[in-house]
Amino acid sequence: MEPKEAAKNAIKFVFDAIPNERLTVICDDCRLDIGESFALGALELGLATRLIPLETGGDVRSGLPERVSEVVARNASDIFITVFRESEKETPFRVSIIDLISRYRKFRLGHCPGITMDMLTDGALSLTDEEHRSMYSSALGLISRLMDVRRIRVTSPNGTDISFSVEGRDFFTDTKFDWGLFKWCNLPTGEVIVAPVETSLEGKIVCDLAIGGIGPIQTPFEIVARGGRAAEFRCDDREILSRVETALGVDEMARYVGEFAFGLNKKARVNAGFLEAEKVANTIHVAFGHNTDFPGGRNRSATHMDFLISRPTVECTYSSGITEAVMRDGRIL
Repeated sequence: MEPKEAAKNAIKFVFDAIPNERLTVICDDCRLDIGESFALGALELGLATRLIPLETGGDVRSGLPERVSEVVARNASDIFITVFRESEKETPFRVSIIDLISRYRKFRLGHCPGITMDMLTDGALSLTDEEHRSMYSSALGLISRLMDVRRIRVTSPNGTDISFSVEGRDFFTDTKFDWGLFKWCNLPTGEVIVAPVETSLEGKIVCDLAIGGIGPIQTPFEIVARGGRAAEFRCDDREILSRVETALGVDEMARYVGEFAFGLNKKARVNAGFLEAEKVANTIHVAFGHNTDFPGGRNRSATHMDFLISRPTVECTYSSGITEAVMRDGRIL
């Protein structure tokens, strides 16, 4: 698919863009070709469009760019698209921009950390209007089965066995922007998501596919959780172990659970960046850290890191006390 066409379809369907609205693309200089694709797609939709490039260089960024703060302060846009390189070290930088843009619920934000051009041409963003609609319909069907769930258990052949509470927390989907439930969403889309009760996660996660900010992994990564907190990490790859320990050591809440999600995007690929991998159909992922932008979320960590699991079985216990599987060996039932 032509990158401009893929970007246009996402802006149109996910964000319900209409002619004469204003769209701003905030883009790392090393991803300028992708930012231009979004800008050109927006122009074809009749949107007043601007492109703001940000210098990257070799340093890890932390503070808010002045140019971005000025645009938000002037209410100079209706829709923002942020196109950033992938780095677990820059998650606090990205979270600060998300918080700034979404603070007043005046804007729709599509956040793209780690996006690559082939996500637009061949991957999870290369969706037609009809494919966007079909994925949204599938998400609504799954959410209808998750209503009134109190507790979830996830197991997998590789050894994952966790349970956690979702009592009082609403499931939602990123496949279409919903002002009533959340303030921003990732592009590409393809998830049904919930913020678990932050102190409820118990058991062992065996991540065997990919880690947020790091990408695909060859060696399984194990996490033992107690009282919602990642208490132990185990991995034979010492570099990955060190990177995760550093990323989830930035503050006290970084190790507490922040997200559980199903992947639904049939065009998403594991071997792409994690932005795409977490949407792969027939998978689930668990994240630790920031979740205050999810319904009911109370984790105010400065970071957020996801762990992708293959062939999961997901069992739900409802308020009636009945337990039913909604996914078995990676297949939604």
